[in-house]
Amino acid sequence: MADVAGKERRIVVTVDESEESRHALSWCLENVISSNSKDTLLLLYVQPPRAVYTAMDGSGGRHNPRGYLFSADIMATMEKYSNDVAQSVIEKAKRMCQDVKVETRVEHGDARDVICQMVEKLNADMLVMGSHGYGLIKRAFLGSVSNHCAQNVKCPVLIVKKPKSPSDASN
Repeated sequence: MADVAGKERRIVVTVDESEESRHALSWCLENVISSNSKDTLLLLYVQPPRAVYTAMDGSGGRHNPRGYLFSADIMATMEKYSNDVAQSVIEKAKRMCQDVKVETRVEHGDARDVICQMVEKLNADMLVMGSHGYGLIKRAFLGSVSNHCAQNVKCPVLIVKKPKSPSDASN
């Protein structure tokens, strides 16, 4: 068996606003990271792609029938809110990581693509992510981020499922 404690591993853990994400990070800290390890946790938060609104006037038109037009102030407010959410998620995740070397990254784009790209760019030894547990129909429409990453990254992928609570069984 390899000497895990002696090797310095780079472990990417995806984080977002969900309970599943917090559970995956917590599980990783309890079960993957040893107290005397030299591991580095790389907390990765992926912001959704920025919305693009092309209407220059409020008239709508063929390509924009509803005529959505957001002022620069509203766009700036939306951007600030998105950045505030990202920082809040990262800060909460960092607080969970006591006595562990932590680096953080906030990236923009489609989570499936960005996670795969960052795992490669950061030369990760492992990817840890939570499973949102979408049903078959929702997963078919949305696609599974964890499944996509498991199929496309070169390092081992650990998908942590949150245990169902007793109240979930009745639904």
